[in-house]
Amino acid sequence: MPDNPDIRTGQCHCGAVRFEATLGDGFNTAIRCNCSYCRMRGAVAVMARMGGIKFLKGEDALTRYQFHTGAAQHFFCSTCGIYTHHQRRSDQNQYAVNVACLDGVSPFDFPEVPVIDGVNHTSDTGKPSRRAGTLRFIPAE
Repeated sequence: MPDNPDIRTGQCHCGAVRFEATLGDGFNTAIRCNCSYCRMRGAVAVMARMGGIKFLKGEDALTRYQFHTGAAQHFFCSTCGIYTHHQRRSDQNQYAVNVACLDGVSPFDFPEVPVIDGVNHTSDTGKPSRRAGTLRFIPAE
């Protein structure tokens, strides 16, 4: 892995898709969203700028899903079905990367993750984005 801690490698569950992500601000951008799709998906995501994802293997194995306005593009492996990343609706120059796909990282590594209000998305309301809450992980003793 490169010396830069913001450059992380990752893959889907089956390994058909392998990538390198350059994170914009490391893990400081970790978020969840409460929109209908993200609520069902349940992933913690961190941000990478446009061009910040380099595919090492299997880009052609990705499938794209779009809904509602079609602005956000959600990518997942066509073999194992794991969500790897998506192009954000609120900032088309940014990708959100599934932390569970990053080598050596787990969503349970984050004791608190801000949850953004995707139900009342700023692109729909015209109002600034707001925080809907906080997801906490408290390990059992």
